[in-house]
Amino acid sequence: MKIVVLDGYTLNSGDLSWQALEALGQCDIYDHTTLDQVVNRCHEADIVLTNKTLLSAETLKQLPRLTYIGVLATGTNVVDVEAATEQGISVTNIPAYGPDAVAQMVFAHILHHHQQVALHNQAVKAGEWAANRDFCFTLSPLTSLKGLTLGVVGYGDIGQQVATLGVAFGMKVLITSAKPKTALPKGVHWCELETLLTQANIVSLHCPLNPLTKHMMNKSSLALLPSGCLLINTARGDLINEADLAQWLNDHNGFAGVDVLSTEPPSASNPLLSAANISITPHIAWATLQARQNLLNIAIENVRHFQQGKMLNRING
Repeated sequence: MKIVVLDGYTLNSGDLSWQALEALGQCDIYDHTTLDQVVNRCHEADIVLTNKTLLSAETLKQLPRLTYIGVLATGTNVVDVEAATEQGISVTNIPAYGPDAVAQMVFAHILHHHQQVALHNQAVKAGEWAANRDFCFTLSPLTSLKGLTLGVVGYGDIGQQVATLGVAFGMKVLITSAKPKTALPKGVHWCELETLLTQANIVSLHCPLNPLTKHMMNKSSLALLPSGCLLINTARGDLINEADLAQWLNDHNGFAGVDVLSTEPPSASNPLLSAANISITPHIAWATLQARQNLLNIAIENVRHFQQGKMLNRING
């Protein structure tokens, strides 16, 4: 079988090995692929692996040999799954490869805000500590997490990890999900979304992007948040109306830490890039070495199962 990897660089910039995948068939591995290169590179492929390179219905029609698409991520919106199904192409994804890594980034943003490490590091290196008469100084209020209320929107693998960390920090944890949850761990309580938004000091988004959740954080829902609330988004950029969030931030109603934006890379005109009171990381919550290795391992197992006539992590039947 011929295997083509369309955009392997983000997963493996050189610190992982493709050897186990190469053992499964003839492999063409590309760091990046533009849309106009897809058909030419895949026209003899039986198996295609993609992270963010789009595979539209029109593209799939031009790939009659293709029998398997492996998405190197959890979200599968880069593939026209309906068209693939009609064409008899199996589609798989990579679930739960690094919930601990994403939860870790959530708390990196939380601690970045509440401890102000970067701000004080810069001040020390600028000579402000050396010039100070006291043994310590602070440039902004520092806040203990213990006793704060953490609101977790979505209670899948990542949401559960975030809630567990919140409890470990001594926080009160509220969670909300499509259906009420019972038998929750000590310190974790389910409530309706509106209740969560009105009570949480920190809100962290962990729900899927769909028509019901797109722009769920907008002018109306942001207005429910307590003054000074910190909004974290490591899920999908379009969960937030970015223009509304920028206005909310610029009006000094609260703070935000995001790892995802609606378009990536963002355009220079994205209002969050110039907004006040926000920290932005470039979609790296998923990208620890350990999480990427786990993702690659699962992707290879998905392919191996397919070749054996079995299915693992198939999302279209």
